[in-house]
Amino acid sequence: MEHLFKALGDENRLRMINLLQGEELCVCEIEAILDTSQSNVSRHLTKLRSEDIVIFKKKAQWTYYQIDPVFIRDNENLYHYLIEKMQQKETFQDDLEQLSLYKEGKIHCGLMAN
Repeated sequence: MEHLFKALGDENRLRMINLLQGEELCVCEIEAILDTSQSNVSRHLTKLRSEDIVIFKKKAQWTYYQIDPVFIRDNENLYHYLIEKMQQKETFQDDLEQLSLYKEGKIHCGLMAN
């Protein structure tokens, strides 16, 4: 259990969980929203994978991540607590807004599109 809480004890990993709560995303999308490097995103996702918080699938050269439904089922109270707390923090809400803008094509790689 301590490894689970260590994985959840990092703000970047929590921000990734926040982004993944509603949909699956590829590494490049997470990288763009969090405005960080691919290696940094991959390192954090590997930690979340090692604790069975996220799962992934490959589509061609892309890797897509999502919250593991088994994790949600087995940790329902914890998962809902995390989501509730994320809804109360501006950073997490800003990330969701950036994701929405990214999906609409209004931002690219953390920058506003022209």
